[in-house]
Amino acid sequence: MKAIILAGGKGTRLYPMTTVFSKQLQPIYDKPMIYYPLSTLMLLGIRDFCLISTPEDTPHFARLLGDGTNWGIQIEYRVQQHPGGLAQAFLVAEDWIAGDACGLILGDNLFYGKMNLFASALENFTQGAVIYGYPVSDPSSYGVLRFSSDGAPVDIEEKPENPPSNIAVPGLYFYDAQVVSLCKQLRPSPRGELEITDLNRSYLQMGQLRVGMLGRGVTWLDTGTPDSLLEAAEFVRIMEHRQGLKIGCPEEAALRMGFIRTKEAIDLCHSLPNGSYRSYLQRVLTEHETGRWDAS
Repeated sequence: MKAIILAGGKGTRLYPMTTVFSKQLQPIYDKPMIYYPLSTLMLLGIRDFCLISTPEDTPHFARLLGDGTNWGIQIEYRVQQHPGGLAQAFLVAEDWIAGDACGLILGDNLFYGKMNLFASALENFTQGAVIYGYPVSDPSSYGVLRFSSDGAPVDIEEKPENPPSNIAVPGLYFYDAQVVSLCKQLRPSPRGELEITDLNRSYLQMGQLRVGMLGRGVTWLDTGTPDSLLEAAEFVRIMEHRQGLKIGCPEEAALRMGFIRTKEAIDLCHSLPNGSYRSYLQRVLTEHETGRWDAS
């Protein structure tokens, strides 16, 4: 499967931090924000990526990530000239998608936890769409699932004043080959954008939408405001210091998933500047070579 990483927008809620650089290039503790969604998808086995950003920021992402070769993946870039909604990403990347199934992750979303909970919803994925449900205390800020009396999803409401449930839809979605044609049928919302909620409703109305529920085994953080950005950084700092394991490290994800061989990982590690990041990767390599590495 291919996947789009959407890293556009103006980041106005993070002004003035986003005056020069995109919010997805802002740090979450010790790594650029974009490392986290990229690593999430790599740990799901995805190797073919398209990163979509603004005309101003796309060169910065290309400088940071390159074409992905060092990590055993492929990264292409597309420019979103003007913010037109999340679903517009599939139209921007239509030539790259080329009729294949395609995932979408938002560049300011951080996921941490049991990857099998994500993977299980994708098992036997051949047709339709897969989205996820996540319980939150303030669902009015998100797309929210409405369920029937027997627990089946029947609707998705975008930022409702009176949420029908506490189950929000995180910014990680997977779609089959119909996605581009369905996006072309969408009409802009009152704010002039192609809404991802409307795309998900299209699949729901066709009876082809599956919802994977994420519970206590997964943490989902949205990092679009100063407070949420600080909370995410503090979360990563606490977990990394407590466990001694980094979150959102593409080099480690590439090695764990077998995208690069040990020698390639060693060469990559040697190319990095001295510091805590390189030291961590050297420890990971040592544990891998001696068989003490936990590959879960």
